[in-house]
Amino acid sequence: MFAYVARQPIFDAQQQVYAYELLFRMGEDNCFPDISPDEATSKILTSTHLSLGIEEITGDKKAFINFHRDTLMNHFPTSLDPSKVVIEVVETVDVDDALVCACKHIKEMGYPIALDDYDMKGKWEAFIPFTSVIKIDITEIPHDEIPALVERFKAHNIKLVAERIETHEEFQTFKHMGFDYFQGYFLAKPEVVRHRKLGPSSLTMMELLTLSSRPQLDLTQVNTIIERDPSLTYLLLRFINNPLINKRHKITSLKHALNFMGEVEVKKFIALLALANLSESKPTELMSMALVRAKFCELAFADMNAHNDPMKGFLTGLLSLLDAMMEQPIEDLIRKIPISDDVKSALCAERGHLRDTLLLAQCFERANWGGIKKLASKHAFKQTKLHDYFNEAIKWAHHVQTSTTKT
Repeated sequence: MFAYVARQPIFDAQQQVYAYELLFRMGEDNCFPDISPDEATSKILTSTHLSLGIEEITGDKKAFINFHRDTLMNHFPTSLDPSKVVIEVVETVDVDDALVCACKHIKEMGYPIALDDYDMKGKWEAFIPFTSVIKIDITEIPHDEIPALVERFKAHNIKLVAERIETHEEFQTFKHMGFDYFQGYFLAKPEVVRHRKLGPSSLTMMELLTLSSRPQLDLTQVNTIIERDPSLTYLLLRFINNPLINKRHKITSLKHALNFMGEVEVKKFIALLALANLSESKPTELMSMALVRAKFCELAFADMNAHNDPMKGFLTGLLSLLDAMMEQPIEDLIRKIPISDDVKSALCAERGHLRDTLLLAQCFERANWGGIKKLASKHAFKQTKLHDYFNEAIKWAHHVQTSTTKT
């Protein structure tokens, strides 16, 4: 049974997602196997053939997938679509003529080859003529030696990925140095602190958020607000007609849509639309990450206690990147929006179940399997269930983002 995946975005110079690096684990007995993560990835890919489907995880983006020696020698990558993947040769492989020949053959079949965590060792020289991408961990190579590497690899038309980019300053430095792509968590941190003015559409969203925060949602008032804005009506109808949400019913009016969705789903819709509006000038990956976190936190929080309000988990995940979207400290922002005190506490890093659901989501984003295992044990979660929740969250976010895109 194929199971579990973490995805880490790779951005281009415009801070748009170019691809995702995928990291896999197998199941409850092998979520955190006692072998290297790269080797585990290769073995699991070999036995499962990606039955979940790459497109369910990456949408229309490429997938960077780590491969170890055995799977490269057996030409396993050739079972995948070359237009959707980049084959990463991990830095721990034993290099010899046979491996070089195998990788060259894979390249000749149309698969881009990437060298992961390039370490400047001579064993990689034979790969340079047929390598498409080289990934450089900026914490492992002295920065004064990197410009020469960039110049050399650019001469071979090789694209460069800077790994471990943690700040916007690092992003700018390596962008100017000539790197094409960037991997790290720099987008989750505000570049500068400045205030963004709320326009009419944003004010409408805040009005809806205020309504949705009340214990009893007045659907008549919601209807009155939404029908003032044709674009909101259009987006809600697109949202509800998504096959993932509504498989059978024909929606005849805005009021019909609201009643059909019910209070909880309407609150979710309002929250995600509000956030999309507030973040519209920021990279779309931030919104995608927020949606995945929202659904995952909703599922995990509800599972901790059947009496929990799943909307609290949903809001915790959805608003967790608000500081990056609005470029203001999270503590300042949450004072301006009508959310419950326990959600505010979780967003401000105060201990509790809601905070732990958010930490779990962040562990999945970083493929921190040890952190997942620790938190799973703390709350008596089955690790398989958490992986299922995260996979479900990725698929849900993809469908919802498609439904709420203005096209």
